[in-house]
Amino acid sequence: MYGTAHGIAFDDELYCVSALLHDIGLTEPFDSHRAPFEEAGGHLAWVFGVAAGWPAERAARVGEIIVLHMRDDVSPATDPESHLLQVATSWEVVGRRPEEFSPEARAEMLARHPRLGFGAEFLACFEDQARRKPDSATAASVGNDVAGRIAANPLEDRRPA
Repeated sequence: MYGTAHGIAFDDELYCVSALLHDIGLTEPFDSHRAPFEEAGGHLAWVFGVAAGWPAERAARVGEIIVLHMRDDVSPATDPESHLLQVATSWEVVGRRPEEFSPEARAEMLARHPRLGFGAEFLACFEDQARRKPDSATAASVGNDVAGRIAANPLEDRRPA
């Protein structure tokens, strides 16, 4: 939706796989006790790509997108897929860029994908990662009040838009 509204051309398959796997490193079976969750997820995405028959460069690209979604803002001109994943995940988690998404888009997303305690569960995962990986982007995010931003996210509000 955001990409279309801003005329951002992107690779649908890379974006879709990145979106599906970007947080898998937060789950117990795929958590790395040494690597930040986005790096663990990026490695898994590379394995997925290679197993799907992708060339090594394409598999590496999906891993890169996942890693970059937790870094500083990426320009859509430089890396459209990473930029779109950053926009989507930051809207979902902390409600960043609310002006980019209409009340109708918010209502549709919540109807399709109810929150069901997402904010609290996600925060618990981030706090766990931050404790165990104090040099990670997750730890920096926790230190920069991700808890407050999650609580203030309009998507966490159950009232209609």
